[in-house]
Amino acid sequence: MQRAVALGGGALLDIPGQSAFFSTEPVAGRTDIVGAVRGQVLVASPTGEAVLFAKLYDTTENGSSTLLGGAAPLRLSGLSADAASAEPVEITLPPVVHRLEAGHSLALVLSTTDQGYSSPVEPQVYGLGLPSGAALTVPTVTGSVRAGGEPAWVLFAGIVGGLGLLLTGIVIWWGRRNRARASVVDPEIADVPLVVRGVSKTYPDGLKAVQDLSFAVRHGQVVGLLGPNGAGKTTALRMAMGLIRPTEGEIRVFGHKVTFGAPVLSRIGAFVEGTGLLPHLSGTDNLDLYWAATGRPAADSHIEEALQIAGLGTAIHKRVKTYSQGMRQRLALAQAMLGLPDLLVLDEPTNGLDPPQIREMRDVLHRYVEAGRTVLISSHMLAEVEQTCTHVVVMHHGKLIAEGSVEEIIGTGGAVLLGVDDEAGARALLSSIEGIRQLEDDEDGLLVDLNGYPRRDVVDRLVSAGIGVERVIPRRRLEDAFISLVEEDRS
Repeated sequence: MQRAVALGGGALLDIPGQSAFFSTEPVAGRTDIVGAVRGQVLVASPTGEAVLFAKLYDTTENGSSTLLGGAAPLRLSGLSADAASAEPVEITLPPVVHRLEAGHSLALVLSTTDQGYSSPVEPQVYGLGLPSGAALTVPTVTGSVRAGGEPAWVLFAGIVGGLGLLLTGIVIWWGRRNRARASVVDPEIADVPLVVRGVSKTYPDGLKAVQDLSFAVRHGQVVGLLGPNGAGKTTALRMAMGLIRPTEGEIRVFGHKVTFGAPVLSRIGAFVEGTGLLPHLSGTDNLDLYWAATGRPAADSHIEEALQIAGLGTAIHKRVKTYSQGMRQRLALAQAMLGLPDLLVLDEPTNGLDPPQIREMRDVLHRYVEAGRTVLISSHMLAEVEQTCTHVVVMHHGKLIAEGSVEEIIGTGGAVLLGVDDEAGARALLSSIEGIRQLEDDEDGLLVDLNGYPRRDVVDRLVSAGIGVERVIPRRRLEDAFISLVEEDRS
């Protein structure tokens, strides 16, 4: 239902940089406004253009006013420069639902600026006024008064609002129910940092990034997640941290199922896809701001312990923009270590580092594990993984193709370098073992091909013969094993 409410003040006014007010007469009875109020005004501008803001107010008998809905910005062009020949301009105010009480008036305000916009760059003078017989078209509703004393539309709004609250309650309950389910601990793996069970991830475009992946990261291990580009390593890490949801399967951290915002995720520290440091702040400021953003108590950050492990020294007080790449990586590690999480997840932590910096990073990770924690690393630097990690998980085309200790993946046989205290006696003993072939001596010891003979048995026989064994170093590198595994999966 539309109702016309006459506007007063039909004369054109010149108002430089101010506002024009046009008011209706007080309404005789209570009016319920539901929708957008419309009206016409006259606008003249020497430049033919104008930018104005139209607002509607509910004004009381004592002059107080309440803004209804907000401001409607108007960019007008083709205006007459002569106020006397100005054509009416249609104005539509923002829609409102409002009860205008008896004795109140509506006020239409046209201004040249608004709080959300800057003032005109150049001085402007507009002619503003009302056409003859101007009125506001007000959409209203009517209804019979019920026992509660409210019109039907208010009762309907109450019903809709009640249904909305009910729906909100159901959503909250369902979310809490799911979180409660997710918080149920699997007692069999409550002390295992990470368990991935039959996890697959298929994106909407059909890409299968991960397929039926299962592996475990156990306490005190440094596990390397290996695979060529596109193998699904980063997708697997992001699912482990609750950043994306698996299509199938489940991931559990210390027995808790990983979901978005799961409380158990606070036991994971992560450094994935860049450091995200603020260069104009010091290392300390970066760490303080990061921890403050978690909302956890400052005393729980253990910042001093994290810095001691990272080994940044006094550089922590310098601006990050002065840091070398290695220092930035170590600061990012310190950030991931805040709170001393039980599981540290790192994606390519040695990217951009030179050999001395890589060795320093290796030492940092070893110190962290020696403190009784666990590390999962995704890396393509296989020689470094071989020296840093205790276990590896090898992926190809989103699938698991190998899992085990570094020694198991490299193999128990193959060529090894033996460091012994009696080389002549060792040569004589080895020559008596069928299948073992002695190779050209190495300056660091005896180089032999075990040809499948167990390495442990060789060491036992040498020691039993009174020959001291100082070291046994596999000559088959992890890189060789990795390439072999990938080639086997392709075939």
